[in-house]
Amino acid sequence: MSISEPSTLTTTEILLELVDTEGRTIGTAEKLSAHRSPGQLHRAFSVFLFDVQGRMLLQQRALGKYHSPGVWSNTCCGHPYPGEPPFVAAARRTAEELGAGPVRLQQAGTVTYNHPDEATGLVEKEYNHLFVGVAEAEQHPDPAEIADVLFVTPAELAELRAAKPFSAWFGTVLEAALPTVREVFPTAGW
Repeated sequence: MSISEPSTLTTTEILLELVDTEGRTIGTAEKLSAHRSPGQLHRAFSVFLFDVQGRMLLQQRALGKYHSPGVWSNTCCGHPYPGEPPFVAAARRTAEELGAGPVRLQQAGTVTYNHPDEATGLVEKEYNHLFVGVAEAEQHPDPAEIADVLFVTPAELAELRAAKPFSAWFGTVLEAALPTVREVFPTAGW
């Protein structure tokens, strides 16, 4: 190939870490291929940040996202790079997406799920590391990632879930994270 010819090698692949049902690394796969039906079990993380009153920070995913565009979801979610500790990935992506990293972040366990997304035809088959923490007072969302943010009480979250679409994984990761949320914010009603 000459230098003047277009190259398909310039596209950077995003690799995900494939895992077994115990969370042990078994390989890697390109991000989109791991999400195509029937899906490949891969490592992910979900972050739930709250303000000092215990209100949850939600994000509405940007309309340009290839997966679950425009829906509401937890504060941040994503995939560690192969070999990257999930805690490091969660803090990194939260800062990248929100323009402000978490003030405090702690582990809240793991959950495994297999959720097809009917709107996109993609599959969320994930071994998900959960994190709970406190948000910076002011957010500066990256518009390529986030269309809107909103702090909600438990009652406001219930109203929003009844009225608006949420990510396929939201209910599963929220339920799994709630024991830690209740420990960290015992008077917030979660």
